[in-house]
Amino acid sequence: MAKVISTLFISADGVAEIDPDWHFPYFDENMGRAVNEDYETADTLLLGRGTYESFAGAWPDRETAGGEDAPFAKQIGDLRKVVVSRQNLTFTWRNSELIDGELIDAVRALKADPATKGVLIPGSITVVQQLLAAGLIDELRLLVHPVAARKGQRLFDEGDSAYHLKVIATEAYPTGVIRVVYAPSEPPAPAGYDEAAGNLTEGA
Repeated sequence: MAKVISTLFISADGVAEIDPDWHFPYFDENMGRAVNEDYETADTLLLGRGTYESFAGAWPDRETAGGEDAPFAKQIGDLRKVVVSRQNLTFTWRNSELIDGELIDAVRALKADPATKGVLIPGSITVVQQLLAAGLIDELRLLVHPVAARKGQRLFDEGDSAYHLKVIATEAYPTGVIRVVYAPSEPPAPAGYDEAAGNLTEGA
């Protein structure tokens, strides 16, 4: 079964709606390598309409321009792109299609399709939130910037229950960015202050 992976640039206070002013100063070769690794996991991109329009408005022209980012632009262009939108869209970027049916059902079908290598969700915060709630995200790959953005859409919305996560991998970059890969996890055993107090050491 194909994995569904979310990849996000995020601030230390949980804002995943990036602002170029706090994002690009931290984008170095380490972050570029991490982004490439994420895209290599998938043959299908799942994109919210806003993210798709942003990508489609930039990457085809960058591919044509033939600059340093042209190979990456071509890589994205060659991937299948499934777009989540309640509006009919006219697609000019190759390999783009509107999602078939409701989001949750469509993602379950993508995961179960033996022809699907992997599904990557870049950005698309609202899509990620819906799939987290449905238990359909296999990995959250976060590039945590050393900045408190203080405004913008946060990854984790309000809800009645917590999301428990386990750490798959971490990596710290010289810029202060921390790459953290999470997967869903079962909650830990119940505990309270008495259990925590037993772990305190004298002078702590």
